[in-house]
Amino acid sequence: MARTQPEVKVGEAFCLIDGSFDDFNVNAINFMPTLRAAETKRQDAERLADIFTVLQRCFILNLSKELSRGNVSFPQYCLLGFLREQKELTMSEIAQRMGHSTAAATGLIDRLENLGHVRRTHGRDDRRKVLVQITTSGSALVAEVREDMITNLLKMMEVLEPDEQKTWLQIYEKIITYCHSK
Repeated sequence: MARTQPEVKVGEAFCLIDGSFDDFNVNAINFMPTLRAAETKRQDAERLADIFTVLQRCFILNLSKELSRGNVSFPQYCLLGFLREQKELTMSEIAQRMGHSTAAATGLIDRLENLGHVRRTHGRDDRRKVLVQITTSGSALVAEVREDMITNLLKMMEVLEPDEQKTWLQIYEKIITYCHSK
């Protein structure tokens, strides 16, 4: 049984529709905007990737300059930030938060302890448990670097209208919520 192939007018030309798609219910007119939206979304994601790369480089270079004054690496600074939020952390908690082995976390703590930014104590109930606390100098370093970040963000916010500033914060709040859920 021979099928006749339907013709569809596209502009001034007629196109034959291949019968192999007869079992699919595809509306090309509705499908095209979806493809364009996906292409636009992809282009936007590519642009955001470029922007994030430049911003990261900018922030990390600035952060590196700040941290070099305190003789601290970026991972050590992150660790100081965790310790500033908590009264004390065990070595295994530090390793978990840093995504390192306990041995690698011990190396970070050794260096920070030599710089006077942290101190180690032993647990009262279990002397085998090593607890790490941030010192006054470690807290001061974190506060100083954080203040520098805030100053730079305030400068960036000057180029935004007040409603854009709020939107920027709302977007980043959504992104951080997403990141914490992973």
